[in-house]
Amino acid sequence: MADVTDSNNNNESCSSEDPENEALLLRKGLPSFKAQRCTHICNGHCSPHTPLENALNAYYKLVGLLQKSTHCDAVLRTSDGGVFHVHRVVLMADSEYFRALFTTTLHKYCETDVIIHNVRAGLLKFLLHFMYTRKVWLHEDIVIPVLEAADYLGLVALRNECTTFIESQISPQNVLSIRQFARDWFCHELHTTAHQFLMRNFADVTRDSDELLELNLIEILSIFGDDELNVKNEEVVWEAAIRWIDHNPENRNIYIVNLLRQIRTGLMETQYFMEHVKDHTYVHGNEGCRPIIIETLRFLLQFTTSSPLSMTDHVPTPGIAKPRIPYEIMFAIGGWSGGAPTSYIETYDTRADRWVRVEEVDPTGPRAYHGTVAIGFEIFVIGGFDGIDYFNSCRAFNAVTKQWRNVAAMHCRRCYVSVALIQTDKIYAMGGYDGHHRQNTCERYDLSLNQWTNVCPMNCQRSDASATSINDKIYICGGFNGIECLNSCECYSPDTNQWTTIASMRHRRSGVACVSYHNFLYVIGGFNGISRMASGEKYNPENNSWTIIPDMYNPRSNFAIEVIDELLFCIGGFTGTSTTYNVECYDERTNEWYEATDMNIFRSALSACVMTGLPNIYDFIHQHRDRLMEEKRQKLIAMQQPQLSPIEVAVAVTPPPF
Repeated sequence: MADVTDSNNNNESCSSEDPENEALLLRKGLPSFKAQRCTHICNGHCSPHTPLENALNAYYKLVGLLQKSTHCDAVLRTSDGGVFHVHRVVLMADSEYFRALFTTTLHKYCETDVIIHNVRAGLLKFLLHFMYTRKVWLHEDIVIPVLEAADYLGLVALRNECTTFIESQISPQNVLSIRQFARDWFCHELHTTAHQFLMRNFADVTRDSDELLELNLIEILSIFGDDELNVKNEEVVWEAAIRWIDHNPENRNIYIVNLLRQIRTGLMETQYFMEHVKDHTYVHGNEGCRPIIIETLRFLLQFTTSSPLSMTDHVPTPGIAKPRIPYEIMFAIGGWSGGAPTSYIETYDTRADRWVRVEEVDPTGPRAYHGTVAIGFEIFVIGGFDGIDYFNSCRAFNAVTKQWRNVAAMHCRRCYVSVALIQTDKIYAMGGYDGHHRQNTCERYDLSLNQWTNVCPMNCQRSDASATSINDKIYICGGFNGIECLNSCECYSPDTNQWTTIASMRHRRSGVACVSYHNFLYVIGGFNGISRMASGEKYNPENNSWTIIPDMYNPRSNFAIEVIDELLFCIGGFTGTSTTYNVECYDERTNEWYEATDMNIFRSALSACVMTGLPNIYDFIHQHRDRLMEEKRQKLIAMQQPQLSPIEVAVAVTPPPF
């Protein structure tokens, strides 16, 4: 509300002469602060003599008039004694509140001397500075009151800038309070951003934040029951529930049944459920929990106590075992299958442990022995071979629009190419085979320029090698130089544009795959010149040394490798006798390999990459999540019946990689 008063107090001008002193604008009623973010509100690039720059210069001249109280035609007052002589036209340009106040026809005379309630003098001075200069200095200590005042006075641009700043400050420690604030103040975009952060980083929130403990029952149940809660396993949700109860056990232990109903207990490891859930103090003896415990035990044990062949009825997937929606999705693209290259694309749904076919293949044709890199929501497919031509061409697939486009071609044709991504948007393509020679050349793709640039060549020729990045350096390992399989490795620094030889692997490996995993360089499988390998080793950049890791279950070369859900996946490949659809994953915590669901087709010479935060993630995940257990039953039945082995039904054998 605004009240008409007499104007008989001294003016407080709004200075902007020294940006370093901008924090002093909040000296009344708000704490002092050190400016951390200065934003100039304008759209696009401000080149000299543009209309936008001229408008901003006009604003700055108005500040001079304000400082001298020249041509001011209104007075603003605050309840704590602040008095500000202002220009109505400037305030109306930015503020819906002042526009309505100074243009209303409800009063006989225009109000030019008004009291601004609910805004203290120091804060109003800050807001006036923004309206006159289009600049704002924000800090976490003052952004909330600034946003509240901007909302009250209808300063939409400043309100939006405040929400953008708050979004940049979201962390596991404060996301819940920010989410609640956004809900209270109807900041819908901020609320969406905070909620998505909570869903994607729940494990960090429950580990690092005490805010979770202060939520009420309805809020905590809403979080636990959300299909998009990004947890690798349900043990995380269970432990969060127990932590929430332990914060106030006298009043909260009665809610254990409500909480247990939101936890997917059927997805827990059987041993964990038996030791940590079934006999927990809050659960044991609670009759309300009894049906959930029985249902979970029946589900966890059904395939170990009964033969799938004896199950004649359809086996549904109960709610306690319904997989959540993954935050990351892995794409496996192209390769060699059925004696020819393929365009086939599959995505891997880690929560459902299923491969899903993607219909939108590259219309220009198939590729094998290529590389892939994901940047944002696009996958860049680089080089390769279609059985006739060796490619220098590159393509990009937008996973949101599902459209393919051309990107700039490389300087060299590269089959058996190695690729790596550093600095979030720089793709490096190294080595490979052009149909005549093995390459030692290397080139860099700049996304913003759509341009490839040659950089320092490697120390030796390499095709069928593999590369990855750690801490913005590129590591390339193994390969074939035209004469022998290699065990040598090199490291590239973009700062110096130099390749440096590092310690050699313990084994020669061509058709090898390497990946960065927990700040180590993991090198798996390959061909040593005699046979395909199941062995692996990891490199520590800190001490330039290699360590052996356990063997895979299946030897393979020319396969895809990626890390998703904190697991290292090896996908497809060539076993020495056939291509394979087999997939297995390695967990560094247990130092063991595990079988994962096979791909839909046999293939080698494929490439894989991981994409995070896809807005249309539902297009790439397993759709029939209620039929997972029936699918498992059918698979077990098929395995127990006489049939040909996968080797016997393999439709093609990949030729040697050199």
